[in-house]
Amino acid sequence: MKHAPVIQLSDEELETLKRWSRSHTVQKRFAFRSNIVLLASRGLENIVIAKQLNTRPATISKWRRRFSQQRIEGLQDEKRPGIKAKYNKETDRRVLALLDESPPKGFTQWDGPLLAKALGDVSVHQVWRILRKYKISLARRHSWCISTDPEFTAKAADIVGLYIAPPANAIVISVDEKPAIQALERAQGYLRLPNGKAITGFSHEYRRHGTTTLFAALEIATGKVKTGHFKRRRRREFLSFMNDVIQNCHNTEVHVILDNLSTHKPKNDRWLRKNKNIHFHYTPTHTSWLNQVEIWFSILWRKVLRSASWTSPYQIRRAIDDFCKVYNEEAHPFEWTKTEVHQGTLKYKYSDLCK
Repeated sequence: MKHAPVIQLSDEELETLKRWSRSHTVQKRFAFRSNIVLLASRGLENIVIAKQLNTRPATISKWRRRFSQQRIEGLQDEKRPGIKAKYNKETDRRVLALLDESPPKGFTQWDGPLLAKALGDVSVHQVWRILRKYKISLARRHSWCISTDPEFTAKAADIVGLYIAPPANAIVISVDEKPAIQALERAQGYLRLPNGKAITGFSHEYRRHGTTTLFAALEIATGKVKTGHFKRRRRREFLSFMNDVIQNCHNTEVHVILDNLSTHKPKNDRWLRKNKNIHFHYTPTHTSWLNQVEIWFSILWRKVLRSASWTSPYQIRRAIDDFCKVYNEEAHPFEWTKTEVHQGTLKYKYSDLCK
């Protein structure tokens, strides 16, 4: 018969095993194994220890042998292989490769269930896991607008220069218009749900009550905005608004940033000759993001226009004027930090554009 290994404990091992056997925070299985080793260290046989701990002698033999071979580490659980992985890196490769192929006939784009069906042996949940792992969104679509302006370099340098290094003792303003703002009357209120709760919102139906056109001029240095309301967006409305903007700037140079709308361009030469202190600067085509007043228009849309109901264009104009009054009280300039501009795949730095 094989003899049970003799257990002799060091002072450190004895202290650790006693602490485990008495602790209420240590997991129960470690306290049980510690008691086995402590009793074995007294020279007791396995069958005697088994009776004291109400377990099988084979269990005592297992942990006694494990401790003899590996000491304290031997009382830890052995690593278990678990269930064999169903998916691996080859699965990732198959999903990614399928995305490069055209979807089945009748579909214009891939989605999770369609990928899983095409693969056959990969669940839709695993497909989504792989897509999240590689940060792929099948619903997201990228769009771009490439400027084909042959004078892109000169115009972009001019505009960026006005933002970063404006002329001394001059005013720089960004001007544009937001045409055809609709006065939509929407049914507002709340909807009572079957569970007793209520939600507020708008009905999908609405009535039209006309439109209005908004002209806005953003002063780059202060962030303040001046607005004008018109029924149409013609050259005469534009010049009328500009006359209002520059009425107190007769002795000051004014640089006006504009887009390439026809109402802003050549036929205004007579007006410019009359107002020699006014200088127009045109952004390159398809680069509305270079005009800072567009940022303010987006703020106006979120704060005022998006979630309101109107019964007349007059109400829109009054709401915009009220917002502008409050906005200008705490206005601050937009911090322009972009010194690189792009035309298609080409990148230009402001320092290079000015050479």
